[in-house]
Amino acid sequence: MALAADPPPGTLRIVSHVTKPEMVEATPERVEGLSHPAGFSVSRFADGLGAPRLMAVADDGAVYVTRRAPGDVVMLRDTDGDGRADQTRTVLELPMVHGIAIHGRTLYLATVTELFRAELKPDGSVGEPVRIIGDLPDGGQHPNRSLGVGPDGKLYVGVGSTCNACPEINPENATILRVEPDGSGRAIVAKGLRNTIGFGWEPTTGVLYGMDQGIDWLGDDEQPEEFNRIEEGKDYGWPYVFSDRKINPALKPPGRNPDAYAKGTEQPILYYTAHAAPMQMVFYNGHGFPPEYRDDAFVAMHGSWNRAMPSGYEVVRVRFDDGKPVAVEPFVGGFLSRQDDGSWTAFGRPVGLAVAKDGALLVSDDANGVIHRVAYTDPQVGERRQPTKP
Repeated sequence: MALAADPPPGTLRIVSHVTKPEMVEATPERVEGLSHPAGFSVSRFADGLGAPRLMAVADDGAVYVTRRAPGDVVMLRDTDGDGRADQTRTVLELPMVHGIAIHGRTLYLATVTELFRAELKPDGSVGEPVRIIGDLPDGGQHPNRSLGVGPDGKLYVGVGSTCNACPEINPENATILRVEPDGSGRAIVAKGLRNTIGFGWEPTTGVLYGMDQGIDWLGDDEQPEEFNRIEEGKDYGWPYVFSDRKINPALKPPGRNPDAYAKGTEQPILYYTAHAAPMQMVFYNGHGFPPEYRDDAFVAMHGSWNRAMPSGYEVVRVRFDDGKPVAVEPFVGGFLSRQDDGSWTAFGRPVGLAVAKDGALLVSDDANGVIHRVAYTDPQVGERRQPTKP
C-alpha cells in the first residue's frame, strides 16, 4: 500500500505493505530442504494436529500441546524412542485454551480471560481443571495468553494489547503479570509490552527475558522485534516509544512531553527483523545439542504480513555469553520461498517450542498441523534418544 499523492510539506510519510505468502504442504522433500547448522536434522515428530500452538513437556517426557480450535490439550508420547510420537491423545477440552506451563505434576492453562490448574496423572491424563483466575483483561487484537513458572515458583502471564497502538483502558493489558500458584497476589511485573508471548528465565542467572512483537504500519523495517530484559516495575514504551526510544509518530503520551517520557522507558537488549512475529521462547536445558547451545534461547517466528519482503517463518537462536544475550541469529529456516513469478509461499508457521526429554527441540506449526523435531547427531556416536514411557 502506498499513498496516492505526496503529503503536504513537513508531513511524515510512511509506506507500508501487505504480503501474505500462500501456505503449501509440508512435504518430506520441503522439510528435507530446511536450512540449519551442520550436524542438525529436522524430522516429523507428529502430524495431523490441525493447528497446534504452545507446548510444555512434563518430567516424564510427555508433550502437551494447546489448540485454540477446537479448544483442547493434546498429549503426545514417543514410547519407543524413535523420534516420532506414537501416542496421541486429547486429554482436556477447554475453549480458547492457549497458554500452558508445567510445574512438577501441576499443569497450568490460560484461555483469553481465565487461568486454570490441573493435576497431571501418571498415565498422562489430566485431572479436573480448577479455575484460579476468571477476570484477565479482554483479548482484542492479541487474545493469546502465555504462561511460565518462574524460579520463585510463581506463575507469570503474558497479556497482550487489545490493539496495534492505542492507550489501554485496562492497565493489565500489554504487560507481564505475576500471580501465586493459587491465583492470588496478582501484580504487574512490567508494562509497555505490546505482545510478549515468548518469555523465560536464563538458567544460570535467573534473569527474565522476553521477545516482544512490534507495532505494525510503521513501514517495512519499523518496528524491529525487541528482545528485552524484563525487570520489575519497568516501562518498555508501547504504544508511545519503540526501539532506541524512538517516538511513535502516530501517538503521543497524553499530558507528557514525548522525549521526557521516552527517557523513562527501557531500551531493548537486542533486535530482530521487523514484523517477524515472535511466539514461544524456550531456553535450551537439554543435553542433545552441542555444549555451546546450552542455556541459549530459541524463539519461534510465526511470520510477517505487514512487509513487502516477508520476514519470520523460522526459528532463531538467541546466543548468550556468560549469561548475557549477545546476538539473535537464524537457526532453522527455509519454510519461506519466493516463486518465479515473484509471489511467496510458505510450508510452515512456527508457533510453539519445547525441549523434549531426549534433548531434541520440538517446533509446532499451526498452518500444517505438524510438530517438527530438531536433533543433533554426533558423527562419532550418532543420536542418543530416550523413550518416554508412562
